[in-house]
Amino acid sequence: MSYEWWIGARYAGLSRTGRGGRRGDRFVSFIAASSMAGIALGVAALIVVLSVMNGFQTQVRDRMLSVLPHIELYVPGVDHEQVLEQWKGLAAQAAQDPEVRGAAPFVAAQGMLARGQALMGVQIRGIDPAIEPKVSDLTEQMSQGKLTSLTPGSFNIVVGNQLAQSIGVDVGDTLLVLAPQGSISPAGFSPRMRQFTVSGIFSSGYYEYDATLAFVDVEDAAKVFRDSGVSGVRVRITDMQRAPEVARDLLGLLPSTVRAQDWTQNNRTWFAAVQTEKRMMFLILALIVAVAAFNLLSSLVMAVKDKQSDIAILRTLGATPGEIARIFLVQGALIGVVGTVLGVLFGTLIAYNIDVIVPFIERMLGVNFLPQQIYFISEMPSNPMMSDIVTVALTSLVLSLLATLYPSWRAARLQPAQVLRHD
Repeated sequence: MSYEWWIGARYAGLSRTGRGGRRGDRFVSFIAASSMAGIALGVAALIVVLSVMNGFQTQVRDRMLSVLPHIELYVPGVDHEQVLEQWKGLAAQAAQDPEVRGAAPFVAAQGMLARGQALMGVQIRGIDPAIEPKVSDLTEQMSQGKLTSLTPGSFNIVVGNQLAQSIGVDVGDTLLVLAPQGSISPAGFSPRMRQFTVSGIFSSGYYEYDATLAFVDVEDAAKVFRDSGVSGVRVRITDMQRAPEVARDLLGLLPSTVRAQDWTQNNRTWFAAVQTEKRMMFLILALIVAVAAFNLLSSLVMAVKDKQSDIAILRTLGATPGEIARIFLVQGALIGVVGTVLGVLFGTLIAYNIDVIVPFIERMLGVNFLPQQIYFISEMPSNPMMSDIVTVALTSLVLSLLATLYPSWRAARLQPAQVLRHD
């Protein structure tokens, strides 16, 4: 080991000689340890927060896709009856792609639900309950009633639990479904209405869908919304992350009149907002690491001032300015590397065990950070991603190395004659 590494490690508090070392060495080691701890805490906090945000995004995405399809295939400008007659052909063509796991017909439209004085705008989806389990988890999310109650001609409806509470209905109650189309008579415009019976209530755990989504039989939906909405085939694939790519592949297998829309397009605004929030959170929390880097800079400047006599002696013994600079470069680099490694280990340990740590803190403090009736998530989710961990570690290392440049340059410029004259 060259003497620059040996002295730099000693100043960083990672190497000691003699019993306890000199008082000056202990002071330099203390400020080095405080800088190292600041970097470690900043890195750990950044990793934990990003992992929790990834966990929330994954939870919400999975709950959304438990109701929504991965890909929707539809033919613009074609009436529902014609599409429903041809959907098996579209499904068979889509099944040629090895990524496709299942397909089912659908009719999607906007409507109004009315009961008494309550009036709610909702999204109404016509589905085939016998085939629906191939493309969604709606059957497993039924809290009351059964999805199989949606039979052709029964005009039954399944609503979300939040929607049921908003309009005050329960299983067995009736309500009016109003379609956007209607007829014009001398008395004015009359919307198309149909009475439906609530035969089931579902709970997906995602508030927006539980409060604005209702399901009816696909043939009943085609009759009520025959002049509005879209109809086509819902497709579920093996890897949801490849939905945009699979959608493009399906367009090559299907007629040119067919359009494909994947789940990232249907929820583009939400995912864009989440990504923006994650980037801003990274920048905000990266300031913690930046503050720790400034602390490292100030500690190195103090170390250079405290070790002026040692620097002057080394220069008189023949050390070059470059060798002096390398001593403090090594000191700062070791502090940054060790602090970053400790922060990554500590943050990763918390991120992977947050499902144990958070309940322990809740029991100890007697609080509940995530009330299920508000967030619909009873446990703090965490999804550490290697890309985030590597980005945080590299950011910390770069900031730490940049913080060592000025103190090293200042140490290299010290003139031994002036230092020893005033010592």
